[in-house]
Amino acid sequence: SLSSQDSDFPLMEQLIFFHDHALFILVMITVLVGYLMFVLFFNNYVNRFLLHGQLIEMIWTILPAIILLFIGLPSLRLLYLLDEINEPSVTLKSIGHQWYWSYEHSDFNNIEFDSYMIPTNGLATDGFRLLDVDNRVVLPMNSQIRILVTAADVIHSWTVPALGVKVDGTPGRLNQTNFFIYRPGLFYGQCSEICGANHSFMPIVIWSVPVNYFIWRIFSD
Repeated sequence: SLSSQDSDFPLMEQLIFFHDHALFILVMITVLVGYLMFVLFFNNYVNRFLLHGQLIEMIWTILPAIILLFIGLPSLRLLYLLDEINEPSVTLKSIGHQWYWSYEHSDFNNIEFDSYMIPTNGLATDGFRLLDVDNRVVLPMNSQIRILVTAADVIHSWTVPALGVKVDGTPGRLNQTNFFIYRPGLFYGQCSEICGANHSFMPIVIWSVPVNYFIWRIFSD
């Protein structure tokens, strides 16, 4: 795909909008500079009395500053929104290993499991190669979710593009972020840190379900 994945998190939608906004400004600048360079190739402007032009110098100093404000202010707004941790309904802890993920539901007792990639010869006919796992992470939709990420051996990175989440798992350190899933479905991700030979074989699958089904699933297991 040439564009981002369909978002399932309001702030991921904002990130996509900001990307398009910044890209539009970059395209306009590129077209303008390209046009000026093209014109200069075929024209030779000479003015032996021109020593300096204060007006044009003011324009090409002030205009880039204004453009940077149009990029910087939305970027800062998004940065603060992404950094804010709301009161979570569910906390999930993810631990990176070489080369699989293990999970703990911190709010419930004795809910721990490992999540391994399903090998190609074990996939169902509708499975995704190198992306499906044997134990999916079940999370409730329309709930504020906190994810705690760490690692047991080397640096990993817990990444799910549709949720706008990318958190490094560092041994001896606990990193956290939050997200909010507003529709049901399966969302795929992978470790995005080069963590060794099998780095590409530790995928992540989030299964978003209604809250009542999530509660039934948790307590029935």
